Amino acid sequence: MKIRISVSREKQDAVREYLESHGVEISDDSEYLITEFYGFPEFLSVRNERKERLNIAVNEVVFIESFRKDIEVHTTRETYWAQDRMYQLERLLDPKEFLRVSKSVIISKRHVKKIRPTLSMKYTLTMTEGTLVDVTRSYYNDFRRFFNI
Repeated sequence: MKIRISVSREKQDAVREYLESHGVEISDDSEYLITEFYGFPEFLSVRNERKERLNIAVNEVVFIESFRKDIEVHTTRETYWAQDRMYQLERLLDPKEFLRVSKSVIISKRHVKKIRPTLSMKYTLTMTEGTLVDVTRSYYNDFRRFFNI
């Protein structure tokens, strides 16, 4: 197996030595990459209506919604489209700030304006830009823990 590595210079020799001792070949032309974790990103790469790629600040994201393979990123001002899958975005975003509330929606904690309980272990959220988002039963307990309810 060939792997590319992208780590700090201080750690590069140790990582290379460890991987090679376990039979892994280090190569710049590999499709696999091991990288150093530096924290959660401040920007998300998205596309606008004209299909132009741009970076938006993560703190502007109100919620992310999927419609099968189409992922809409709703911000305080506009809607964009992401290339990543929902599970990738969920892993990418800070779990102290973002929470998945249904199979198709991830919300930003800072953009929840109102929480209203509904029947059958569900909640309806009003987001800062006015959209209503449902928390489904599958995510009910995680939501309660997240907001200390």
